[in-house]
Amino acid sequence: MGIKKVLPNQDRPTHTPRQNRALIAGWLLVEMLVMKLIPRVEGLITGLIVANCLSLMGEDHWPAFRGAESRGVSQDTTLPLRWSQEENVLWKKALTGRGWSSPIVWDETLFLVGVSSQGETETPIKGLYFGGERPEPSSDIHTWRVEAIDTQSGQTQWVSLLHTGAPKTSIHVKNTYASETPVTDGEHVYVYFGYMGLYCLDMEGKTVWKKQWEPKKMRLGWGTSSSPILHEDLVIVVNDNEEQSWMAAFDKHTGEERWRIDRDEPSNFSTPFVWHNPIRTEIITTGVNQTRSYDIQGNPLWQFSGMSTICIPTPFADGDRLFLAAGYVGDKLRPNKPIYVLRPGASGDISLEEGQHQNTWIEWMASEAAPYNPSPLLYDNRLYVLWDFGFLSARDATDGKEIFPKERLHPRGRVGFTASPWAYRGHLFCLSEDGDTYVVESSDTFSVKHVNSLGEMCMATPAMSRGKLFIRTLEHLYCLSESTGINPQGQNNE
Repeated sequence: MGIKKVLPNQDRPTHTPRQNRALIAGWLLVEMLVMKLIPRVEGLITGLIVANCLSLMGEDHWPAFRGAESRGVSQDTTLPLRWSQEENVLWKKALTGRGWSSPIVWDETLFLVGVSSQGETETPIKGLYFGGERPEPSSDIHTWRVEAIDTQSGQTQWVSLLHTGAPKTSIHVKNTYASETPVTDGEHVYVYFGYMGLYCLDMEGKTVWKKQWEPKKMRLGWGTSSSPILHEDLVIVVNDNEEQSWMAAFDKHTGEERWRIDRDEPSNFSTPFVWHNPIRTEIITTGVNQTRSYDIQGNPLWQFSGMSTICIPTPFADGDRLFLAAGYVGDKLRPNKPIYVLRPGASGDISLEEGQHQNTWIEWMASEAAPYNPSPLLYDNRLYVLWDFGFLSARDATDGKEIFPKERLHPRGRVGFTASPWAYRGHLFCLSEDGDTYVVESSDTFSVKHVNSLGEMCMATPAMSRGKLFIRTLEHLYCLSESTGINPQGQNNE
């Protein structure tokens, strides 16, 4: 099959009308079967109909950063517990260009964003350190691209080239020009580069519309990383920088700007979150100055101070509880490195008074508890925190009480953890920058069961769908599955 090259010319993601009809039909069919309102039909055809309808309700899609709910949790019981460069590799694909954005998946198509350079690209340095900023952008010609990949074979379906030119902004040596994760609703793919613009592509890679803008200065020239989100017919992006920060919503069909608000914020790197709670729907943004909530029209609802001098982790929710965290390793604040859990319905300033750990709207706050880069993980009502230097801790999600303190994962040497942890099958997974995944049993007691090694630098948070785990390394994309179906080493798409 030839590769089609296309040249330039969440909320919880919604289904297409066809898929909505299938979902409704599926539920009706299941209900009829259960209530015995249709005659009992035996055989393969009925089983396939029910299975296909139910599959639409399952995890066929991983449409955004950390999945549809920004949680990084899957209920799929067929996802792999073990892998290596040879074990449980369905396929491995060499990548063109760099990017620390996550893969996203819709049905059997994976979408990946990357940027390639015609010149030499400096090798990223692992770990946390000072001196990684690069004050001047590269003068080499770069190409911004989106690639669609078949999840079964690893074959490229199409490549869309969005922009070619020399970068106008610098980035940190560990960052890339493609660190924002795209988002899809199954009809279009929305690709965001905070320093350059927002692109809407159809599922064949054709650019439907684009919005471009001049870049603004970021903190120490580190670059951008906040990903776009979807809510109904809106694409929402946050662009916090050192000059003029803003948040805007665009019509996802036409690209028309529906609204834009200025934000009194310096550079932030966190992805916003759409919180569907029993009272209303809110857009949540963490920030250095204020953590804020807005309604769907961009009107402010509530805010509070006391987060971090650098905000990276993504908010998420569990029913009527909202979880927020940020903890720059160099902070010496009060509170310092906090985790907050909020109730819905607040308005105005809900900041804690000094010495407080809760109020009417903040259910609990724990200081010295939040990570710097990875987002926390809520699983089995435990709130797990993966610390950048290779420690794991856990709290009771209900009251914030510590279940176990920082426990060392015992990585080899001094290595960083940037990718957010994920969970399934009663285990959580912590991916180091060395490419080692520490598999930890979900329990009140800390226990590393084993380590899965790929031997390549990793900073991107993985994606998962239909029994397949997708891990992006510096140079490759791995599809890992316990049912490889090809050979012990899998298919190599070098």
